[in-house]
Amino acid sequence: INPLGGCLPMLLQMPVWMALYSTLGAAAELYQAPFVGWIHDLTAPDAFYVLPVAVTLLMFLQAKVSPAAVDSAQQKMMMYMMPIMFGVFSLFFPAGLSVYIFTNTVLGMAHQLYMNRADTKGAATPAKA
Repeated sequence: INPLGGCLPMLLQMPVWMALYSTLGAAAELYQAPFVGWIHDLTAPDAFYVLPVAVTLLMFLQAKVSPAAVDSAQQKMMMYMMPIMFGVFSLFFPAGLSVYIFTNTVLGMAHQLYMNRADTKGAATPAKA
């Protein structure tokens, strides 16, 4: 079982999330500063709930594309509960933190898709002894 394939990377990012959360709460220059599109304030939660829904869907898709080592009930529960939990958290996070989590999820999913494609090519060639 690969410990880097589960929740460990998220635990390693927790200090970054906490620092970004406290910075967004204290940065006066970001207060009501326009960002992109519908996000007019990075220090306030997303008013239209686009980011929390997108984070939830992308985390669910990322869990679907990740290869499963074992088909256990606990892993299936985590596949559904983790995205829902982060989606609910994102409802209350500042939009800047939700943008960070969204971007990190997109990059993680792109990396996983790339690794899946690279692994398929490597598995097709037989190993020489």
